[in-house]
Amino acid sequence: MTVQVPAGLRDQPGWDPTWAPWLDRLPRLVGDVLDDWGLTPEGEPAHGRCALVLPVRTADGAPAALKLGWPHEEARWEHLALQHWHGHGAVRLLRADPARWALLLERARPVDLTTVDDVTACQVVGGLYRRLHRPPPPQLPRLSHLARGWADRLQGLPNDAPLPRRLVEQAASLARDLADGPGVDTHLVHTDLHYENVLAAGREPWLAIDPKPCAGDPAFEPAPMLWNRWPEVVADGRPRTALHRRLWALVDAGGLDEDRARAWVVVREMTNALWCIEAATRARRPLTTADRALLTRTVTLAKGVQD
Repeated sequence: MTVQVPAGLRDQPGWDPTWAPWLDRLPRLVGDVLDDWGLTPEGEPAHGRCALVLPVRTADGAPAALKLGWPHEEARWEHLALQHWHGHGAVRLLRADPARWALLLERARPVDLTTVDDVTACQVVGGLYRRLHRPPPPQLPRLSHLARGWADRLQGLPNDAPLPRRLVEQAASLARDLADGPGVDTHLVHTDLHYENVLAAGREPWLAIDPKPCAGDPAFEPAPMLWNRWPEVVADGRPRTALHRRLWALVDAGGLDEDRARAWVVVREMTNALWCIEAATRARRPLTTADRALLTRTVTLAKGVQD
């Protein structure tokens, strides 16, 4: 059977030169995995930013979801994290072929945390933190190593970069201090747990999906819950209040250290800004309107959690 690649997946930006060839191979890859694993498609494929997900039935008739991901470093260890969690707080991994970036997953419902208010969603995610943060498998990349690299690259930004230099210097200093401090590589962390990466399920109310795992600090987690659903943060002109409300819900429900959580938010936001500027520099293009909106958001957020 040939599965058509959804237009929305084809319309994603070309992440790097491997993106278009992967898209071209994807229909055949889906067919090969369906045949090899004895799966029967059941419904239309869905997609995220860099993966196709197809509802299927297994050979014994059980519902499942087949995920085929674009090969990239952030997703390399997704199968390992899901295997490590064994369905506790996350969807179950039923089968994996890392060489083909193919995962057979427990099928959840197509309902995510965008369907509830942001504070309630933060309380749900905080509860998931407590279940997902466990000793990490040894293969995972270490947050300490990543943070030191971010600090060096932040320090290397030119003085005329379109960011407050004070925040750049603060983020670089925080990243180094956190990387060199205790407890930074002690837990398996999801790193991308946000509203659309938590789905309703049958055996539990909510389950996490799509980890981009590392061995890290539990307090590293909250930032994606702050930058997503951004229009709600700025809707009434009081972003600080909205950000604090979300952060407090995450910290309380997750049992996190609030000061460390704030520090990691600053690091992550300035690193997001760094990546945006680096991407424009590599492409030898000026910053776009979307780029400048992202930079404004990162600065607002980094300042807002500290005020």
